[in-house]
Amino acid sequence: MGDSAKSAKLDKTAKTVKFFDGVKAEFKKITWPDKDALLKQSVAVVIISLVVGAIITILDFGLQYGVEFITTFTF
Repeated sequence: MGDSAKSAKLDKTAKTVKFFDGVKAEFKKITWPDKDALLKQSVAVVIISLVVGAIITILDFGLQYGVEFITTFTF
């Protein structure tokens, strides 16, 4: 292996180590929510998901009825 190949391999290894050092530093900055905040946020997500799902279902049935009405309409 030539000097340029060794140098490139060492450079790549150094970049990889530097990347993971950066990842480690960023993980130290994370602040996790406490149990109560996590519970409230989880409940909010579930409720909003159910409401949006219900709205989409109602719109789907309404549009389906409208399309069927239009396609079966005869002159």
